[in-house]
Amino acid sequence: MKRTAITLAAGFAMFGIGIAHAADVAKGEEVYKQACFACHDAGVAGAPKLGDKAAWEARLAQGEAILDKHAIEGFTGEAGSMPPKGGRTDLSDQAVKDAVAYMISKVK
Repeated sequence: MKRTAITLAAGFAMFGIGIAHAADVAKGEEVYKQACFACHDAGVAGAPKLGDKAAWEARLAQGEAILDKHAIEGFTGEAGSMPPKGGRTDLSDQAVKDAVAYMISKVK
């Protein structure tokens, strides 16, 4: 049993999969309320509003990994702009991923 756990942990590490790094929707809600709401409640700069399924549809089709990447690194597209980490460079990448997971949960 112990050897299996060590083997699994090594395999996760080798492929960059962190068990503890799965998105946490509850933490994401807190991040959203502290930072993301400023643009995503009002649709500032083309930000898709929280819960607006039509606005999120094309974005969701790209996959959560791309949404995370754009939220962390920033992105400018036809619909608007997303500054890196929403302008909150003090947020960790994980906090941003959690916020993205929260926003996605509101349109699924």
